[in-house]
Amino acid sequence: MKIKVSRWVLMVLFFALFGQLAHARIIEEGGMQGQGGYQVGDAVSNFRLKNTDGNMVSLSDFGNSKGVIVVFTSNHCPFAKAYEDRIIALNNKFAGQGYPVIAINPSDPGTHQDDTFEKMKERANAKHYGYPYLVDDTQQVARKFGAGRTPQAFVLQKNGAQFTVRYMGMIDDNPQDASGVTKLYVDEAVTNLVGGKPVVTTITKPVGCAIKWKNQ
Repeated sequence: MKIKVSRWVLMVLFFALFGQLAHARIIEEGGMQGQGGYQVGDAVSNFRLKNTDGNMVSLSDFGNSKGVIVVFTSNHCPFAKAYEDRIIALNNKFAGQGYPVIAINPSDPGTHQDDTFEKMKERANAKHYGYPYLVDDTQQVARKFGAGRTPQAFVLQKNGAQFTVRYMGMIDDNPQDASGVTKLYVDEAVTNLVGGKPVVTTITKPVGCAIKWKNQ
């Protein structure tokens, strides 16, 4: 009896450990997006959020574009700050090719005062954003996308009347140092789409500040 119990315990421990390792591997490969949400190939629902200029902006407003680069970002996060100029550069490069940037801030200003709407307006004006900087005050858009961190990028391609996810994850592979980047994930994804080619790397694990959800 003792032998049977010992074997059973060992089997339970083995499968528990195996499950943890498999789960860790999925996260490492970028296959999980923390909050669920859209996956590559999914059609994205329309959203409508307030821009820092006071106007409402919808995904459907970009019906004449080939697609969009949606970036969930924030004012307070050091990673978001490190990527700010790179996000501006992406818009400067690809807006004219049909893939403009849409920046969305889902951060709770109750947790981070730098993310109030007034502070967002100040930042957008100071850096002369050439793209909308939208406030996701209910955090519902971030939840639908499955965003978990700032910054986190989603490249959407327009097919007919729908926008489809073609890439999700990091902007590039070096959050700390732009000069040390070796993989331009978003740039490569959009370049391929503009050229009529499939996206090679479709998912990466986002690195940044975790979004603090209001109801948790």
